[in-house]
Amino acid sequence: MMRPAPRLSLQLNRAELSWREKLWHINWTLISLLTTISSVGFLTLYSAAGGSLEPWAVKQMIRFAMGIGLMVGVAVIDIRVWIRHAYVFYAVSLVLLVAVEIKGTIGMGAQRWIDLGFIQLQPSELTKIALILTLARYFHGAAMQDIGRPTFLIIPLLLVFAPIALVLKQPDLGTAMMLLMSSGAIFFMAGVRMWKFGLVLAGGLGSIPVAWQFLREYQKKRVIIFMNPEQDPLGAGYHITQSKIALGSGGVFGKGYMSGTQSKLNFLPEKQTDFIFTMFAEEWGLIGGLVLLFLYGLLIAYGYAIALRCRSQFGRLVALGITTTFFLYVFINTAMVMGLVPVVGVPLPLISYGGTAMLSLLFGWGLVMSAYIHRDTPIGRRGALDD
Repeated sequence: MMRPAPRLSLQLNRAELSWREKLWHINWTLISLLTTISSVGFLTLYSAAGGSLEPWAVKQMIRFAMGIGLMVGVAVIDIRVWIRHAYVFYAVSLVLLVAVEIKGTIGMGAQRWIDLGFIQLQPSELTKIALILTLARYFHGAAMQDIGRPTFLIIPLLLVFAPIALVLKQPDLGTAMMLLMSSGAIFFMAGVRMWKFGLVLAGGLGSIPVAWQFLREYQKKRVIIFMNPEQDPLGAGYHITQSKIALGSGGVFGKGYMSGTQSKLNFLPEKQTDFIFTMFAEEWGLIGGLVLLFLYGLLIAYGYAIALRCRSQFGRLVALGITTTFFLYVFINTAMVMGLVPVVGVPLPLISYGGTAMLSLLFGWGLVMSAYIHRDTPIGRRGALDD
């Protein structure tokens, strides 16, 4: 019997695509949304520096240009390559997390970076992507009866908690929470029953008194201050108090570009990183903040739409995981600066200054675009072409 030709037509399965076809199917709407949001970040960083491209805006532009090139490169790589090497990527991320403990650079009281000379690499950002790829690979092709067995979930739970333990040791509670929540989303999307989440939640709530004893003193203060920021307005509560003042002073229409008083007079801390949304809202007001959130909402909706269009479980879970992680970035950061959740080190995606965060996010969106380009490619359980 003659075997079918390795390159099927676009109308049949799109099992094999030429490079020209892949480039043709690059999603320019997705790139346009990413570029628009990032451009808001460039303008805000320019304002944060008092009307100067140095030291933040120009570096962020260069990183974005590199990131877009990386994203397109990741997108055109056959999605089966990513499923085959998912566990390797995970292992490398764990090695880098261990390397942080050995030779990591300390900054702001935490040991989270590896100095590569041209960039301060933060392995925990790469781990977010690696964990999504790994869980998607594990659950790909699994039958519902397999997922229903509690023993089947032991391995993915170990895969989740190994990097979380290493991240907590840095310490980085915000990233650990992100890893836990994005992993939980993938478990849910893979078909894990709700009652199992209920058991985990009950166990987590019951362990709070024990976990409290292991928190650093500054982490305990953040939780206490979250409940009552006025308790220490010049100390632990200073960040959130100044953030609320800046948000309120912006009003409905804002004070105008480069005219925010809280940021210009240096009352607002970390205005180029964690609290950049506050600075943006002071200058552009409630309307500007809502427009930015609307752009984020469009990008997130687009990511979920791509995920639902994927034929393979792996592509679907990768796109869902990356998009959910991006949503968590936006939600936690904006809720944090408004005082709705405790202050944790979670940047505003594509806008906050940071090299590894920018490149890892665009790498993740490259995977989403790869899922889109190869959305009709059937994938076997080990990453081979499923005929």
